[in-house]
Amino acid sequence: MKHFDYVKADSPEAAVAAGGAGTHFIAGGTNLLDLMKLQIETPGKLVDISRLDLATITETAEGGLSIGALVTNSDLAQDARIRARYPVLARALLAGASPQLRNKATTGGNLLQRTRCYYFYDTARACNKREPGIGCAAQGGFNRIMAVLGTSEDCIATHPSDMAVAMRALDAVVVTLQPGGDRRRIALGDFYQLPGDTPQIENALQPGELITHVELPPAPQGKQVYRKVRDRASYAFALLSVAAIVAVKDGKIASAALAFGGIGTVPWRDPAVEAALIGQAPSTAVFDAAADALLADARGQGTNDFKIPLARRVLIATLRELTGEAA
Repeated sequence: MKHFDYVKADSPEAAVAAGGAGTHFIAGGTNLLDLMKLQIETPGKLVDISRLDLATITETAEGGLSIGALVTNSDLAQDARIRARYPVLARALLAGASPQLRNKATTGGNLLQRTRCYYFYDTARACNKREPGIGCAAQGGFNRIMAVLGTSEDCIATHPSDMAVAMRALDAVVVTLQPGGDRRRIALGDFYQLPGDTPQIENALQPGELITHVELPPAPQGKQVYRKVRDRASYAFALLSVAAIVAVKDGKIASAALAFGGIGTVPWRDPAVEAALIGQAPSTAVFDAAADALLADARGQGTNDFKIPLARRVLIATLRELTGEAA
């Protein structure tokens, strides 16, 4: 048992004042507590934010929604506005974890959950994400669930969140409170960091910085779908997932937003994929071109090679569903 201090915060300002290096915020604790039990995370202090007034969903002046960091995954998935205007997000949330976990897991915590790489959780094996500089056992090891995009020589671990994939397609913005009292707005596309040679740095947050809200822009035009491929029907992380929003007008694709899970080291979105679709009439050739753009830099590691053709098939099937193009 590692000793740590425990503090209950009564406001976001008090929480960041109590934070800093070696401190973790805790709300639902569905990921952090597991990591502490395994001594992968050993915070010197826990700041309990579970009682803060950050558990509501409100309308924004622009016509979008502001989601408090403590809104649970269950409440977010069941909110009538989310289901009506952002069904891709509701479906992604319901595809993740079990009902019991969704009842505890929070919006902010979901964004910050750590990878499920086997070697990250096995402290007897090398993992640069867990302990920088000791190597990556997944490369050359059993890497079936690992990433094929955004990898580096130091890390091939996938990001595990379903929710973040849908939010990436929706152009979500993360709102934070910094220790000095300043607010910061970070586009989700800038929030996550590729592993490079610093895989232990996963996001743009500074020590003591607290996620307070996630903002969604006004609902996009077009049809929305979240498709997830996994080893079993429930409570399993994605081998591959896609959050897709496509609008067709006058026989051509007018807009497209596609984000992918299970194949990238971060929730993956490539503008080249959307550029290959927009302005084109739906067809097999166009869909193949989009898949080519997505997988141009894909790199398998052996037992995860299957993800590359799987991604092509799932993307094309999803685009056919959204555009009505027959196989």
